[in-house]
Amino acid sequence: MTDIASVSLARPLEDLSGELGRSFAEYGFAIVRDHGIPADLIVRAEKMSRAFFDLPEETKRRYHQPGLGGARGYTPFGIERAKGAEVHDLKEFWHVGRTLPPGHSLEAYMAPNVWPEELTEFRSTFEELFAAFDRTGLRILSAIALHLELERDFFAATVEDGNSVMRLLHYPPVSPGAEGAIRAAAHEDINTITLLLGAEEAGLELLAKDGSWLPVSPPEGALAVNIGDMLQRLTNGHLRSTTHRVVNPSGPAARRSRYSMPFFLHFRPDFLIEPLPQCADENAEPPITAHDYLQQRLREINLA
Repeated sequence: MTDIASVSLARPLEDLSGELGRSFAEYGFAIVRDHGIPADLIVRAEKMSRAFFDLPEETKRRYHQPGLGGARGYTPFGIERAKGAEVHDLKEFWHVGRTLPPGHSLEAYMAPNVWPEELTEFRSTFEELFAAFDRTGLRILSAIALHLELERDFFAATVEDGNSVMRLLHYPPVSPGAEGAIRAAAHEDINTITLLLGAEEAGLELLAKDGSWLPVSPPEGALAVNIGDMLQRLTNGHLRSTTHRVVNPSGPAARRSRYSMPFFLHFRPDFLIEPLPQCADENAEPPITAHDYLQQRLREINLA
């Protein structure tokens, strides 16, 4: 058992910000309950995700868009690998991004979404879920702002129309020939914060400061939330972007698929990431825009 915080987002933010902030500073992770994403929407999205991954391989590959860094549509099994890893992760996924109105000042940074023609309710379901994740993420960021002794709405402008991405993940049953590969090798997230649905099934682990791997096991319907590299950089390491992985199960669990839905909440592409004054010191990294940082990191994981 760890001291990873488990907080109800229905509580006043002033009451939970300290607990949440301490957990993010120590572990980089927290569990968030009562997050406001409707349970019936989650059920619909889970069914829709499984329906897509059940489509024939040749059908799914029609939605693969090489050259976009996996930002939209389908990324087949065995493409993404963690930074420094020699083998690919055992997963396939679909990305939904933000839909911007024509002529928006940031549209050059965000490719249009693609939608599978075979599933008529796919678009409406995941646009609704994307918006729900967006709202919940902003509330969590407000709690983080209070922990950092900032105005509670400090992050609103930094993430407005940000390049956030929702990923529908499918880890197929583990093949006996998959030696050396795991479902998701040890890595850190690139973005600001990640909100993860579907971590109830065992496998998600974080690397603690003492070098041990700790399980992250939210109750059903709760979110596992973690700090990404962009927020770690903004806070000069005060909030930790922790190395984590998804290990292969054993026994009966190895013979069934695992599904999850992370939402990678991003700063605006034109936001300049530089240490907050209260976090800055001589070791702080130089300023960089969110877009340039994202492209740098995507190249490192074989997606750009």
